[in-house]
Amino acid sequence: MIQLDRRAILAASAALLAPRSARAQERAAASADAVRKLKVRFAVNGEIWWSKLPFEQRVERSLEHGFEAIEFWPWRNKDLAALEKLAKDRGVKFAQFTAWGFEPGLCNPANHAKAVEEVREACKAANRIECPMMTIVAGNDQKGMTRDEMHAHVTAGLKLLAPIARDHNVTLILEPMNGRVDHPGHCLYGSEAAVRICREVNSPHVKINWDLYHMQLAEGDLCGRLKDGLDQLAYVQVADTPGRNEPGTGEIFYPRVFRALDELGYKGFVGLECWPKDGEERAIERLIAAATW
Repeated sequence: MIQLDRRAILAASAALLAPRSARAQERAAASADAVRKLKVRFAVNGEIWWSKLPFEQRVERSLEHGFEAIEFWPWRNKDLAALEKLAKDRGVKFAQFTAWGFEPGLCNPANHAKAVEEVREACKAANRIECPMMTIVAGNDQKGMTRDEMHAHVTAGLKLLAPIARDHNVTLILEPMNGRVDHPGHCLYGSEAAVRICREVNSPHVKINWDLYHMQLAEGDLCGRLKDGLDQLAYVQVADTPGRNEPGTGEIFYPRVFRALDELGYKGFVGLECWPKDGEERAIERLIAAATW
Protein backbone atom coordinates (compact mmCIF):
# COMPACT_ATOMS: atom_id res chain seq x y z
CA MET A 1 0.00 0.00 0.00
CA ILE A 2 1.26 3.49 -0.84
CA GLN A 3 1.75 5.72 2.19
CA LEU A 4 0.46 9.24 1.57
CA ASP A 5 2.69 11.97 3.00
CA ARG A 6 0.44 14.73 4.35
CA ARG A 7 3.19 17.33 4.11
CA ALA A 8 3.87 16.40 0.48
CA ILE A 9 0.18 16.69 -0.34
CA LEU A 10 -0.06 20.11 1.29
CA ALA A 11 3.09 21.27 -0.50
CA ALA A 12 1.76 20.13 -3.86
CA SER A 13 -1.57 21.87 -3.24
CA ALA A 14 0.22 25.06 -2.24
CA ALA A 15 2.33 24.92 -5.38
CA LEU A 16 -0.79 24.83 -7.55
CA LEU A 17 -2.23 27.85 -5.77
CA ALA A 18 1.01 29.83 -5.44
CA PRO A 19 1.50 33.00 -7.51
CA ARG A 20 3.29 32.48 -10.80
CA SER A 21 6.99 33.26 -10.66
CA ALA A 22 8.30 36.26 -12.57
CA ARG A 23 10.23 33.92 -14.85
CA ALA A 24 7.14 31.85 -15.59
CA GLN A 25 5.19 35.00 -16.38
CA GLU A 26 7.94 36.17 -18.74
CA ARG A 27 7.91 32.84 -20.59
CA ALA A 28 4.13 32.96 -20.87
CA ALA A 29 4.26 36.52 -22.23
CA ALA A 30 6.85 35.54 -24.84
CA SER A 31 4.88 32.53 -26.02
CA ALA A 32 1.67 34.57 -26.02
CA ASP A 33 3.20 37.09 -28.38
CA ALA A 34 4.26 34.30 -30.76
CA VAL A 35 0.87 32.56 -30.56
CA ARG A 36 -0.99 35.75 -31.40
CA LYS A 37 1.11 36.24 -34.55
CA LEU A 38 0.21 32.83 -35.98
CA LYS A 39 -2.17 32.48 -38.90
CA VAL A 40 -3.74 29.48 -37.16
CA ARG A 41 -6.20 30.32 -34.39
CA PHE A 42 -6.01 27.60 -31.77
CA ALA A 43 -8.65 26.67 -29.20
CA VAL A 44 -7.19 24.93 -26.15
CA ASN A 45 -8.95 21.79 -24.98
CA GLY A 46 -9.84 22.64 -21.40
CA GLU A 47 -10.15 18.99 -20.34
CA ILE A 48 -6.54 18.17 -21.24
CA TRP A 49 -4.29 21.23 -20.96
CA TRP A 50 -3.19 22.33 -17.47
CA SER A 51 -5.42 19.54 -16.20
CA LYS A 52 -4.16 19.70 -12.60
CA LEU A 53 -5.76 23.12 -12.20
CA PRO A 54 -9.46 23.84 -11.62
CA PHE A 55 -11.25 24.33 -14.94
CA GLU A 56 -11.61 28.11 -14.67
CA GLN A 57 -7.89 28.43 -13.94
CA ARG A 58 -7.13 26.36 -17.05
CA VAL A 59 -9.02 28.99 -19.03
CA GLU A 60 -6.99 31.75 -17.37
CA ARG A 61 -3.73 29.93 -18.10
CA SER A 62 -4.71 29.53 -21.76
CA LEU A 63 -5.43 33.25 -22.05
CA GLU A 64 -2.11 34.02 -20.38
CA HIS A 65 -0.33 32.06 -23.13
CA GLY A 66 -2.05 33.92 -25.96
CA PHE A 67 -4.93 31.56 -26.77
CA GLU A 68 -8.28 33.30 -27.18
CA ALA A 69 -10.57 30.26 -27.29
CA ILE A 70 -11.41 27.11 -25.34
CA GLU A 71 -13.15 23.89 -26.28
CA PHE A 72 -14.37 21.27 -23.82
CA TRP A 73 -16.31 18.03 -23.49
CA PRO A 74 -19.70 17.65 -21.71
CA TRP A 75 -21.23 20.89 -20.49
CA ARG A 76 -23.30 19.50 -17.62
CA ASN A 77 -20.35 19.27 -15.22
CA LYS A 78 -19.29 22.87 -15.89
CA ASP A 79 -20.10 26.02 -13.91
CA LEU A 80 -21.86 27.91 -16.69
CA ALA A 81 -22.14 31.05 -14.56
CA ALA A 82 -18.36 31.08 -14.10
CA LEU A 83 -17.78 30.50 -17.83
CA GLU A 84 -20.25 33.23 -18.70
CA LYS A 85 -18.35 35.60 -16.41
CA LEU A 86 -15.01 34.64 -17.99
CA ALA A 87 -16.41 35.37 -21.42
CA LYS A 88 -17.70 38.75 -20.27
CA ASP A 89 -14.74 39.82 -18.12
CA ARG A 90 -11.80 38.21 -19.91
CA GLY A 91 -13.06 37.96 -23.48
CA VAL A 92 -12.49 34.22 -23.81
CA LYS A 93 -14.39 32.52 -26.63
CA PHE A 94 -15.82 29.03 -26.27
CA ALA A 95 -15.33 27.34 -29.62
CA GLN A 96 -17.31 24.14 -29.10
CA PHE A 97 -18.29 21.50 -26.57
CA THR A 98 -19.80 18.00 -26.66
CA ALA A 99 -23.59 17.87 -26.69
CA TRP A 100 -24.13 14.16 -27.49
CA GLY A 101 -21.57 11.44 -26.78
CA PHE A 102 -20.98 7.79 -27.61
CA GLU A 103 -23.84 6.34 -25.59
CA PRO A 104 -26.73 6.21 -26.12
CA GLY A 105 -25.98 6.10 -29.83
CA LEU A 106 -27.62 8.42 -32.31
CA CYS A 107 -27.27 5.42 -34.65
CA ASN A 108 -30.26 3.78 -32.92
CA PRO A 109 -33.66 5.41 -33.54
CA ALA A 110 -34.79 4.36 -30.07
CA ASN A 111 -32.50 7.12 -28.74
CA HIS A 112 -33.65 9.95 -30.99
CA ALA A 113 -36.28 11.35 -28.63
CA LYS A 114 -33.68 11.56 -25.87
CA ALA A 115 -31.24 13.22 -28.29
CA VAL A 116 -33.82 15.87 -29.16
CA GLU A 117 -34.36 16.62 -25.47
CA GLU A 118 -30.64 16.71 -24.67
CA VAL A 119 -29.61 18.83 -27.65
CA ARG A 120 -32.33 21.34 -26.91
CA GLU A 121 -30.91 21.80 -23.39
CA ALA A 122 -27.35 21.89 -24.73
CA CYS A 123 -28.32 24.64 -27.17
CA LYS A 124 -29.55 26.75 -24.26
CA ALA A 125 -26.18 26.26 -22.54
CA ALA A 126 -24.37 27.14 -25.76
CA ASN A 127 -26.36 30.35 -26.15
CA ARG A 128 -25.63 31.29 -22.55
CA ILE A 129 -21.85 31.20 -23.05
CA GLU A 130 -22.06 32.29 -26.71
CA CYS A 131 -20.65 29.00 -28.00
CA PRO A 132 -21.41 28.61 -31.72
CA MET A 133 -20.86 24.86 -32.15
CA MET A 134 -21.54 21.57 -30.39
CA THR A 135 -20.08 18.16 -31.19
CA ILE A 136 -22.40 15.24 -31.92
CA VAL A 137 -21.01 11.69 -31.77
CA ALA A 138 -22.70 9.10 -33.98
CA GLY A 139 -22.51 6.26 -31.46
CA ASN A 140 -21.11 2.78 -31.06
CA ASP A 141 -22.17 -0.28 -33.08
CA GLN A 142 -25.71 -1.51 -32.44
CA LYS A 143 -26.35 -5.22 -32.25
CA GLY A 144 -28.15 -6.59 -35.28
CA MET A 145 -27.63 -3.46 -37.42
CA THR A 146 -25.44 -3.07 -40.48
CA ARG A 147 -23.15 -0.08 -40.88
CA ASP A 148 -25.40 1.35 -43.59
CA GLU A 149 -28.46 1.03 -41.35
CA MET A 150 -26.70 2.81 -38.49
CA HIS A 151 -25.59 5.62 -40.79
CA ALA A 152 -29.17 6.00 -42.03
CA HIS A 153 -30.33 6.33 -38.42
CA VAL A 154 -27.63 8.95 -37.73
CA THR A 155 -28.87 10.89 -40.75
CA ALA A 156 -32.47 10.67 -39.55
CA GLY A 157 -31.45 11.76 -36.08
CA LEU A 158 -29.52 14.76 -37.36
CA LYS A 159 -32.53 15.80 -39.46
CA LEU A 160 -34.54 15.91 -36.23
CA LEU A 161 -31.84 17.94 -34.47
CA ALA A 162 -31.14 20.40 -37.29
CA PRO A 163 -34.23 22.61 -36.69
CA ILE A 164 -33.37 22.88 -32.99
CA ALA A 165 -29.84 24.00 -33.87
CA ARG A 166 -31.25 26.45 -36.41
CA ASP A 167 -33.65 27.97 -33.87
CA HIS A 168 -30.75 28.52 -31.43
CA ASN A 169 -28.29 29.62 -34.14
CA VAL A 170 -25.89 26.80 -33.23
CA THR A 171 -24.03 24.43 -35.57
CA LEU A 172 -23.99 20.74 -34.72
CA ILE A 173 -20.67 19.18 -35.75
CA LEU A 174 -20.59 15.43 -36.38
CA GLU A 175 -17.27 13.84 -35.39
CA PRO A 176 -16.01 10.71 -37.18
CA MET A 177 -13.59 8.59 -35.10
CA ASN A 178 -10.89 6.01 -35.78
CA GLY A 179 -11.16 2.33 -34.99
CA ARG A 180 -7.48 1.51 -35.39
CA VAL A 181 -6.35 2.92 -32.02
CA ASP A 182 -9.01 4.70 -30.00
CA HIS A 183 -12.57 3.68 -30.81
CA PRO A 184 -13.01 0.11 -32.09
CA GLY A 185 -16.68 -0.74 -32.34
CA HIS A 186 -17.79 2.76 -33.31
CA CYS A 187 -20.16 3.23 -36.25
CA LEU A 188 -18.57 6.19 -38.05
CA TYR A 189 -15.00 6.33 -39.33
CA GLY A 190 -13.32 8.72 -41.77
CA SER A 191 -14.58 11.66 -43.74
CA GLU A 192 -16.37 10.01 -46.67
CA ALA A 193 -19.30 8.66 -44.68
CA ALA A 194 -19.54 11.81 -42.55
CA VAL A 195 -19.60 14.03 -45.65
CA ARG A 196 -22.26 11.82 -47.23
CA ILE A 197 -24.41 11.98 -44.08
CA CYS A 198 -24.13 15.75 -43.72
CA ARG A 199 -24.87 16.36 -47.39
CA GLU A 200 -28.01 14.26 -47.04
CA VAL A 201 -29.09 16.20 -43.94
CA ASN A 202 -28.51 19.32 -46.05
CA SER A 203 -28.52 21.91 -43.29
CA PRO A 204 -26.12 24.82 -42.67
CA HIS A 205 -26.49 23.91 -38.99
CA VAL A 206 -25.15 20.34 -39.36
CA LYS A 207 -21.54 20.00 -40.45
CA ILE A 208 -18.36 18.07 -39.49
CA ASN A 209 -15.90 18.27 -36.62
CA TRP A 210 -12.87 17.30 -38.73
CA ASP A 211 -10.43 15.76 -36.24
CA LEU A 212 -7.22 15.30 -38.24
CA TYR A 213 -5.85 12.78 -35.75
CA HIS A 214 -8.81 10.46 -36.34
CA MET A 215 -8.71 11.11 -40.08
CA GLN A 216 -5.02 10.21 -40.33
CA LEU A 217 -5.63 6.86 -38.66
CA ALA A 218 -8.87 6.16 -40.50
CA GLU A 219 -8.00 7.20 -44.04
CA GLY A 220 -4.89 9.40 -44.52
CA ASP A 221 -4.61 11.82 -47.47
CA LEU A 222 -5.44 14.66 -45.08
CA CYS A 223 -5.14 17.58 -47.49
CA GLY A 224 -6.95 15.85 -50.32
CA ARG A 225 -9.83 14.76 -48.12
CA LEU A 226 -10.18 18.25 -46.68
CA LYS A 227 -10.52 19.65 -50.18
CA ASP A 228 -13.08 17.00 -51.17
CA GLY A 229 -15.28 17.65 -48.13
CA LEU A 230 -14.72 21.37 -47.71
CA ASP A 231 -18.43 22.21 -48.10
CA GLN A 232 -19.17 20.20 -44.92
CA LEU A 233 -16.20 21.38 -42.83
CA ALA A 234 -17.11 23.49 -39.80
CA TYR A 235 -14.39 22.81 -37.23
CA VAL A 236 -10.93 21.26 -37.11
CA GLN A 237 -9.17 19.43 -34.28
CA VAL A 238 -5.56 18.29 -34.22
CA ALA A 239 -3.21 15.82 -32.59
CA ASP A 240 -0.22 13.95 -33.98
CA THR A 241 0.12 10.21 -34.31
CA PRO A 242 1.30 8.00 -32.78
CA GLY A 243 0.65 9.19 -29.25
CA ARG A 244 -2.13 11.78 -29.72
CA ASN A 245 0.24 14.50 -28.58
CA GLU A 246 0.70 17.99 -30.01
CA PRO A 247 1.65 18.60 -33.67
CA GLY A 248 5.37 18.12 -34.19
CA THR A 249 5.65 14.93 -32.15
CA GLY A 250 4.62 12.33 -34.74
CA GLU A 251 4.33 11.47 -38.40
CA ILE A 252 1.97 14.20 -39.65
CA PHE A 253 3.74 17.13 -41.31
CA TYR A 254 1.47 19.78 -39.88
CA PRO A 255 3.06 22.82 -41.57
CA ARG A 256 1.79 21.41 -44.87
CA VAL A 257 -1.65 20.61 -43.44
CA PHE A 258 -2.08 24.03 -41.80
CA ARG A 259 -1.00 25.70 -45.03
CA ALA A 260 -3.57 23.64 -46.94
CA LEU A 261 -6.30 24.71 -44.52
CA ASP A 262 -5.29 28.33 -45.02
CA GLU A 263 -5.29 27.94 -48.79
CA LEU A 264 -8.74 26.35 -48.64
CA GLY A 265 -9.98 29.42 -46.81
CA TYR A 266 -10.57 27.90 -43.38
CA LYS A 267 -10.62 30.74 -40.84
CA GLY A 268 -12.14 28.98 -37.83
CA PHE A 269 -10.52 27.79 -34.65
CA VAL A 270 -8.36 24.66 -34.55
CA GLY A 271 -9.07 22.62 -31.44
CA LEU A 272 -6.09 21.30 -29.47
CA GLU A 273 -7.53 17.92 -28.47
CA CYS A 274 -4.02 16.63 -27.88
CA TRP A 275 -2.08 15.67 -24.78
CA PRO A 276 1.05 17.84 -24.25
CA LYS A 277 3.92 15.37 -24.47
CA ASP A 278 6.50 17.21 -22.36
CA GLY A 279 4.35 19.81 -20.63
CA GLU A 280 2.34 22.72 -21.95
CA GLU A 281 5.21 25.15 -22.53
CA ARG A 282 7.11 22.69 -24.72
CA ALA A 283 3.87 21.84 -26.51
CA ILE A 284 3.32 25.51 -27.33
CA GLU A 285 6.83 25.74 -28.79
CA ARG A 286 6.06 22.79 -31.05
CA LEU A 287 2.69 24.29 -32.02
CA ILE A 288 4.35 27.53 -33.06
CA ALA A 289 6.83 25.61 -35.23
CA ALA A 290 4.08 23.43 -36.78
CA ALA A 291 1.86 26.43 -37.56
CA THR A 292 4.65 28.38 -39.27
CA TRP A 293 5.26 27.90 -42.99
